[in-house]
Amino acid sequence: MAFLRAFSLFCLFSVAFAHEAFDSHILPRPLIIELPEDVENQVKELDGEVRLRCDSWRFNVEANNLNPWKKIPENCSEYVKQYVTGRAYQLELEIASNEAEVFAKSVKLVGDGKDVWIFDIDETLLSNLPYYTEHGYGSESFKPDEFDNWVEKAMAPPLQPSLELYKELLDLGFKLVLLTGRSEKQRESTTRNLINAGFYDWDRLVLRRDDDRGKSAILYKSEKRSEMENEGLRIIGNSGDQWSDLLGTSASVRSFKLPNPMYYIS
Repeated sequence: MAFLRAFSLFCLFSVAFAHEAFDSHILPRPLIIELPEDVENQVKELDGEVRLRCDSWRFNVEANNLNPWKKIPENCSEYVKQYVTGRAYQLELEIASNEAEVFAKSVKLVGDGKDVWIFDIDETLLSNLPYYTEHGYGSESFKPDEFDNWVEKAMAPPLQPSLELYKELLDLGFKLVLLTGRSEKQRESTTRNLINAGFYDWDRLVLRRDDDRGKSAILYKSEKRSEMENEGLRIIGNSGDQWSDLLGTSASVRSFKLPNPMYYIS
């Protein structure tokens, strides 16, 4: 009897141990299953960190906290590509143009043809994204000769929200001035590109002359705005993708900064 009791107890212990051994809630999962999940999570965290840092970098670019900068951060190339080719960029362009239109409609024009709205051209009216697609979305050092060749092709498409704002301002009675850092030598190709893209009836197209070479964008554009004011023009609005389009002397009543994380002009 003692033997049978001992044998029965051994069997019960074996069954209980066997049940416990295969209970996945009691024993840890095999390491071979845990490892891939950990690796995957680490990759996700790394991607998230890169995106977070690039988001923060772009925010500080638009806030003009990082000036001057020459190229986008190396690890943000794919981020910038996704941004400028995606919906977020279009939405931000639309918001900037919509707010500019709201402001323009609130202005009571004098009616003497001297109320002016200034537009920059590159990345404000015309998009050079086809060019920057071939040059790393700003990750490559700027090559003036190659960009000049692109300008001569006169193929830059319009930024649609800016085109809509442009036409609305014409209808409201604003005098439109296009103030660009492009060279006077590029007048013909620039004019052709603007017309092909749907822009027309501007009052004047101001480009850099020989005596403007070497001037910073802020100085050059401030001087041109000052000349307009000396003519008696009233600068009501100003739209540009660079802070150097908007800062300086003879500033507009209100300025509207369009997004551009691909390059910086001081």
